[in-house]
Amino acid sequence: MVQPLAGVNLRHSGVERHAEKAKLAKFLQDVRASYWFVPSGLVCLAIAVAQGMLALDGHAVLQSRLLPSVLRDTEPDGARTLMTTVAGSVFGVAGVMFSLTVVAVTFASGQFGPRLIRNFMQDRGNQWSMGILTATFVYALTVLRALPDAESGAGAVPHLSVTLALILTLVCVFTVIYFVHHVPETTNVSNIAARLGRRLIADVTRLIDERDSEADEEDRPIPGGTAQTPVLMSRPGYVQAQNKARLAELARENGLTVDLHFHPGDFVTSRSTLMTLHGPVPSEELASELRDCIALGDERTEHQNLLFVVDQLVEMIARALSPGVNDPFTANGCLDWLAAAVSVAAGHGGGLRLSAPGRVATAGLDFDMLLHQAFVTSRPYTTTDPLCDLHLRKLLHRLRDEIEVEPYAGQLRSCMARLDLAQPAGTADIGLDIVSANES
Repeated sequence: MVQPLAGVNLRHSGVERHAEKAKLAKFLQDVRASYWFVPSGLVCLAIAVAQGMLALDGHAVLQSRLLPSVLRDTEPDGARTLMTTVAGSVFGVAGVMFSLTVVAVTFASGQFGPRLIRNFMQDRGNQWSMGILTATFVYALTVLRALPDAESGAGAVPHLSVTLALILTLVCVFTVIYFVHHVPETTNVSNIAARLGRRLIADVTRLIDERDSEADEEDRPIPGGTAQTPVLMSRPGYVQAQNKARLAELARENGLTVDLHFHPGDFVTSRSTLMTLHGPVPSEELASELRDCIALGDERTEHQNLLFVVDQLVEMIARALSPGVNDPFTANGCLDWLAAAVSVAAGHGGGLRLSAPGRVATAGLDFDMLLHQAFVTSRPYTTTDPLCDLHLRKLLHRLRDEIEVEPYAGQLRSCMARLDLAQPAGTADIGLDIVSANES
């Protein structure tokens, strides 16, 4: 009996380099999605720009050519007062903006679900707004340090640097105006549902296109050996990403076929069989390199995992229909976007279906799984509200009329039968029946 290959130490430099490369790629992905990356980058840029502007100010001829005389009559004392005012006011406004962001994120996570915090953290509008103000503050401090002393009168006023500080202050004013508009927009429940719905549709479209592009891959070969080697993960966590291309390359080079038992979003333990290898028994180094093609994390993310976006919409439905909130219109909006994604999953390209397994067979996602995750999991919440129940019936019957291609039409009819929603919708009798049932 073949023993499972668990976590081992890497011994060859080539494997070590590949593992480090995979870790670096995941680190860069996390950094780009963080809230501090854009502000930190703008602060570093502000320091570099300030040093460059101060160097340009060392050329008096350049100042006279670039600036009119009205911008070159600032005295050292006035320049110092101006830069002190800019630095103090901009940083104070940045503190208020940070407080508003924290309040907005706290409100949204408590009202619509903690899984939405990552979406607000990734919001580029918030990141750039905070970055512009903090960068202007750092720029003003850097220039302020280089201003001449008014009492000694030694040195010239860096007019180019001071003028740029004024321009950046004007940019900060418009940034604050944008931010005040942006925060209510991001916490509007309809906009939150719309952003999730558009992302879900984009993910469904991308997944279908990727599977269509992989349709010409080689057929699943029969391994040369009969051994089946399970590979265990070295630590617990959520599967966040899979490098299927690298897995296929390693399998092809070593005469293997690979069965992946988990897809992004699944939780694995240190004793979970991550994959099963068919063919020659691999070395521990090869098993480690195969394992490094799977990225783990401490939370589920939407990267390569469109079901996580579906769960976010279902969570919004559950919270909207809770007794403490009782907001059926928000739930209906989430159902609309789920129905739009299901329609795309059946009508785009060849539809959302399982692809033929090649060298690497993954635990894939198909149309029936999307139907179940979208409507079966939300059904216990929609049955408690007559408006949502009627709306769900109308949506599913509309989808039944739109989707005519098999096997998607049959899967939709089976889903409606499981949910007991096969009776006609869109008539007044249904609404009266639901209301009567709810009152009784």
